[in-house]
Amino acid sequence: MKNTTAQTRRAFLKTSTLAATAFFIVPRYVLGRGYIAPSDRINIGFIGCGKQSASLQNNFLKTNQIEFIAAADVFKAKRERFIQGINKYNVSQGKEATNNCKAYHDFRELLQIKDIDAVIIAVPDHWHAAVAVRACNAGKDVYCEKPLSLTVAEGRAMVHAARKHDRVFQTGSMQRSWKEFRQAVELVRNGYIGEVKQIKVNIDGPPKAWDLQGEPIPEGLDWNFWLGPNTIERPYNSIIAPTIALEPSLWPQWRAYKEFGGGGMTDWGAHMFDIAQWGLNMDDSGPVKVIAPADGAKVGLIYEYANGVQMIHVNEKGGAYCKFIGTNGEVHVGRGILKTSPETLKDKVIGDNEKHVYYSDNHYMDFLNSIRTRKKPICDVEVGHRTASVCNIGNIAYSLGRTLEWSPEREKFRHDSEANALLHRPMKKEWKV
Repeated sequence: MKNTTAQTRRAFLKTSTLAATAFFIVPRYVLGRGYIAPSDRINIGFIGCGKQSASLQNNFLKTNQIEFIAAADVFKAKRERFIQGINKYNVSQGKEATNNCKAYHDFRELLQIKDIDAVIIAVPDHWHAAVAVRACNAGKDVYCEKPLSLTVAEGRAMVHAARKHDRVFQTGSMQRSWKEFRQAVELVRNGYIGEVKQIKVNIDGPPKAWDLQGEPIPEGLDWNFWLGPNTIERPYNSIIAPTIALEPSLWPQWRAYKEFGGGGMTDWGAHMFDIAQWGLNMDDSGPVKVIAPADGAKVGLIYEYANGVQMIHVNEKGGAYCKFIGTNGEVHVGRGILKTSPETLKDKVIGDNEKHVYYSDNHYMDFLNSIRTRKKPICDVEVGHRTASVCNIGNIAYSLGRTLEWSPEREKFRHDSEANALLHRPMKKEWKV
């Protein structure tokens, strides 16, 4: 006999929106049963089982609201490790180790599984758009790691696909769900430091040119598939895609190279420029000018907004941060750090009648809640795209070494065909978006 409860839930998740329905499914644990039955769990496919996958796997499993039923990666050992990670988690929770997660080499096979409600995308940045657009086309909701896109054009394609297919799409900029960043933004939005004049964002610089020698391709890695959409071929090097044995001492460095990522500008920039955009209430817009250093340096870039606020890229020792400088004070925020001037300002309780931003204290639960309610999550695809655009146009200005005028409405540079040509990249026909 077919499980009609599961079928009903599947139909709801695939077709309902708040505008079209006056109710949403209440998980059984809310009714006091203490658990979520399999028929009430959200089925997830995981795409990209590298080093970052362990943290995402654990955070989603801890919600006790999901079931990983498929995982895809071009590195056989890593997709097998992902499944073993689920087994280990089950044992830690007093459950049977065996799980029903199936492994796939090609993510497109995973997307064909009708029972999958959503996918988590943790592939390298040069793959984000190709995977995310196809996931939306397949009717899956999406959680995609930051930075959202490698180019501005690819980011807009992701937004378009999500809207066309009415998909919930969360960008993995989890700092928006952390209290110190929410407090910093609400202090700024409510005018506690007066009028914002300047923002300093402390992160590393742009990516570098390829400088690695080829090495033997490890057994079980499909390197040609890993290269994916890129039309420029590069030889395998363990710095880019470490084996499992190397991972404990090495984060994959593909983002340092312009073929695959945007350097520190998109790595930490996707976190800290994001907080700046949030504080300025620019989630659907961006700066209007990017001023490159006159001496060709890869630090000191200035973004200018229409209201005159300047955002400066700095690269100082210490952790990444975002500092808002206003006429009456300052707010300096980083991970686990909130410093203000005056000092007492950091503990200010924002009143009920003051400005508040979207509240989320768990980025992963926020995504799952949005899947059920069909509301936009805290870091919707448009938000992630606008932040990635700030990062990407900054890299273009550094590359060209000159001031660029930017139209956030048209998402084009003004009167600069050379700069506009860098808003997209050549992609293999098979992977175009």
